[in-house]
Amino acid sequence: MFAIKIFTRSIMLCLFCCIFPAAAEYQNRALPLDKIKLPAGFSIDVWAEVPNARGLTLGKNGTVFAGSKDAGNVYAITDNGGTRQVRTLASGLNSPLGVAFRDGALYVSAVERILRFDGIEEKLDQPGKPIVITDSFPTEKHHGGKFIAFGPDGLLYAPVGAPCNICEPDPERFALIARLKPDGTDHEVYAYGVRNTVGFDWHPETKELWFTDNGRDWMGDNLPPDELNRAPRKGLHFGYPYCHAGDILDPKYGAKRDCGKLTAPVAKFDAHVAPLGMRFYTGNMFPPEYRNNIIIAEHGSWNRRNKVGYRLQFVQIKNNKVVKQEVFAEGWLEKENVWGRPVDVLVMPDGALLVSDDYAGVIYRISYKKS
Repeated sequence: MFAIKIFTRSIMLCLFCCIFPAAAEYQNRALPLDKIKLPAGFSIDVWAEVPNARGLTLGKNGTVFAGSKDAGNVYAITDNGGTRQVRTLASGLNSPLGVAFRDGALYVSAVERILRFDGIEEKLDQPGKPIVITDSFPTEKHHGGKFIAFGPDGLLYAPVGAPCNICEPDPERFALIARLKPDGTDHEVYAYGVRNTVGFDWHPETKELWFTDNGRDWMGDNLPPDELNRAPRKGLHFGYPYCHAGDILDPKYGAKRDCGKLTAPVAKFDAHVAPLGMRFYTGNMFPPEYRNNIIIAEHGSWNRRNKVGYRLQFVQIKNNKVVKQEVFAEGWLEKENVWGRPVDVLVMPDGALLVSDDYAGVIYRISYKKS
């Protein structure tokens, strides 16, 4: 037993040795923020250096929490008069990319389980051992990372992606969005046929769930489109693996279902842009046309001859229909060269927008000032 403890501790020390030199590298190099194109009046700055930053959430006292995927870390970032302090709350976890905050507690998603750190903002330097509220999720790592968030109903929503590119998995276990109580009980499926969502939010007025979904690979450079979906009620099926983007039959499974009886997306994006985090903008800093509309982080393609994505999109809606899509921020991709990959977005109390970037290892702050 003693030998096991020493071995485990050695692994943890190795994790810290591997991760924090990378953070120093980010600190010692300047990112070319002048290459980011934004609408008039907007500006972007590096808000904090956070290695492999993924999902974001905000604590009651203003602490920003960030998950990660490859790093296995969970971070807490506090702002002390304009200077940010980054703490590592946990390390060595299994792709803890999702974080959510409720009633003073931080919820963290690993692949197969969800953890809870009670009273976290009062003990950032010594968070203690978390409570495992559930360990009933599948252990498959393929699309197993989870963005998590609390809905207006007080329930915690957590997706389980398909354990493959294209297959026909158990619909009660994979390719879905689930929800459960904060204590981990009453686990149920809310939405079916969702290949891999890594971002969702609720409309500020209608309280309906909207989510991004990543389309399948290896149907070509331009098929199928990635998606933005709306799930106003429980039990809807969004097509996977039978129909993609509403009306594109899958070559292998398409004959098994009628696409017309499944729920089509409300918006289609370019294939392989990988839309991840999304939020309805609810702040007062940006111009009025942004209010209660959507900003989406496109992580960017990995399997396309010419890269696409690596940007932020603005989606304007009216009466639950998308009336406009346009690029909000771009410049992380230059002539097939990539220096940043947006992952998640978070509206701050002052109305600024935080954007995590797991490739550059930072969190940006986008602000607006009328000229």
